Amino acid sequence: MDLARGQLIDGDFVNSGQAELHSQEAYSGADLWQGWHADDAQVAAAVSAAEAAWPLWSACPLDERRAALEQYALLLEQHKEELGNLICLENGKPLWEAKTEAGAMIAKIAVTIESWNERCSEQEMTLGSAIGRTRQKPLGVCAVLGPFNLPGHLPNGQIVPAILAGNSVVFKPSEQCPAVGAFLCGLLQQCVPAGVINLVQGDLRVGQSLLDQPGLAAVFFTGSYRGGAAIHRHFAGRPEILLALEMGGNNPLIVWDVEDLETAALLIVQSAYVTAGQRCVCARRLIIPSGSVGDRIIESLLKMIARMRYGDPMSADPVFMSGVIHENAALNVLKAQQALIDDGAQVLLKTEQVDPAHPSLLSPGLIDVSGLVLEDEEVFGPLLQVQRVDTFNQAISLANNTRYGLSAGLVSDDAQLYQQCVQQLRVGILNWNRQITGASGRMPFGGVGFSGNHRPGAWHAVDFCHYPCASIEQAQIEMGALPQGISDG
Repeated sequence: MDLARGQLIDGDFVNSGQAELHSQEAYSGADLWQGWHADDAQVAAAVSAAEAAWPLWSACPLDERRAALEQYALLLEQHKEELGNLICLENGKPLWEAKTEAGAMIAKIAVTIESWNERCSEQEMTLGSAIGRTRQKPLGVCAVLGPFNLPGHLPNGQIVPAILAGNSVVFKPSEQCPAVGAFLCGLLQQCVPAGVINLVQGDLRVGQSLLDQPGLAAVFFTGSYRGGAAIHRHFAGRPEILLALEMGGNNPLIVWDVEDLETAALLIVQSAYVTAGQRCVCARRLIIPSGSVGDRIIESLLKMIARMRYGDPMSADPVFMSGVIHENAALNVLKAQQALIDDGAQVLLKTEQVDPAHPSLLSPGLIDVSGLVLEDEEVFGPLLQVQRVDTFNQAISLANNTRYGLSAGLVSDDAQLYQQCVQQLRVGILNWNRQITGASGRMPFGGVGFSGNHRPGAWHAVDFCHYPCASIEQAQIEMGALPQGISDG
């Protein structure tokens, strides 16, 4: 499939823009795609096209909108292999994982339709001689700002419910993965009328231009807390703009009273190092008991880490982990590690650049920060921080000692400890004896605190794509009893 090089505006790809935009393969650094940053006029034109399109699109019966998305699912299925390869190359995640992401994009259509049918169907009740109806109405033009870490699945999970609800979309992919964004839109635009899906490529400046457009009704963002907070400030005093902000997490994983340490170690590895630690739900903090019990957990974890293969994401011998998105991201992880060491942290396993030819590739890191006063920051890479405590109540308190509240987990044989976590941990995602990077599209996905603004995605994404309209209806007018204060005439 030939990838468009520019913007998608009102059904046409415009291969021009303000300046060239280049995308490289994350692992090899080789040139992958060359396109254009959108200019302000193109951003405005994309929003105008979306404004013109959504009233007609929302007037289409739900069955037609559903059929269009089911056609999109068929196209994704036909191009699944190609899409998985592109995600692997541009993002740098292992090929097996990239193919999983492509599969999740396909599954999202059916899940979204199921969610809509369950959560958003029209409701009717009898109110005396009248009928009460609740309908779901679209918002209008939705801006979707996508991330690089799941460049297909995460924006797809917002675009699909927005379109099903009758909205139109202007999508700005991450400038780190513009080719995946072009691929997604190249398929979807074949299935919906012109203007329903629009694409503007580019960096932060393009995103700011998009947010400045007066025609927006909603903004759906996935990324860092700083990015989400900036959007929130931008729309201060604008309650008419719906914001759905999915941000990061300084996520704790507690391991306590568990016999099978090998399996526990595998769950830790899957929680901390999948996607090279570049998932918002990845474990950042491992909370374990002090003393010999904690020592045995660390010993098992180091053995499991030694079994990890990492390297070329396209390797015929599959790797569990490949590089981060680019060299600067790797350097940021190394800088964060050094800051912890300077503050007194004990290195258990140092994360390092392991191959000069592939500077984005980092080895997995493990560092003991017990007792240190730390910045409450998300380190977006394969660096797990160990914190040791004496009691489980201390573990709970430490887990909650963050401004974030996205994900957490407990690995334990004790069901009562898990019930304590359910009652006391302030997070939107809480797993027991499962990796905390595991999630289901049939459940809500999102957090509290610095992790989100109470607009969970996945199964609940349909909720932020519409608003309810309540009507009391009667086919004919009739004179009822006169209200007090009106005479019989």
